Amino acid sequence: MLKEINGEADSRMAKSVGVLRTELAKIRTGRAHPSLLEHVTVDYYGSEVPLNQAANINAEDARTLSVVPFDKSMVGKIEKAIMTSDLGLNPATAGVNIRVPLPALTEERRADLVKVVHQEGEQAKVAIRNIRRDANHQLKEFQKEKELTEDDVRRGETMIQQLTDRYVAEVDELVGVKEKELMEI
Repeated sequence: MLKEINGEADSRMAKSVGVLRTELAKIRTGRAHPSLLEHVTVDYYGSEVPLNQAANINAEDARTLSVVPFDKSMVGKIEKAIMTSDLGLNPATAGVNIRVPLPALTEERRADLVKVVHQEGEQAKVAIRNIRRDANHQLKEFQKEKELTEDDVRRGETMIQQLTDRYVAEVDELVGVKEKELMEI
């Protein structure tokens, strides 16, 4: 019973950290990385698909992404999708190849991005604490139903708190690494 509750909490907390990793990857650090365009969708023959399913995305150099559509007729649509995304990028088309230059980050923009990183980290911590609360609630329910003893509940709460501490430390580490990456020039 304890192992099941602990295992479920562990997997849910790991998913929360995974979501944080994904969100942090979307935040631009000044270096070109194909994951920057992952959430951009393009109208591909009547259905909205992620850009990486309609084109090949590569980092040409530290400040330029290269987007090569699988279908030559999609160049205009892909260019428009990148322009209208929330990234503030201006692609330049040369034949079939779409080059996306990334503007340099100003100090003010870097500070704003650091705030966003901290907000994402805080959301992940809140999710982890909510999972801890749910797991502790399950333990109390099993105690009420006389399926667990008071000692088992205390042991379970200790295990869940250790799990929570471990994942919160991992979130802090991810946020710290991303913040350091953003403040690099």
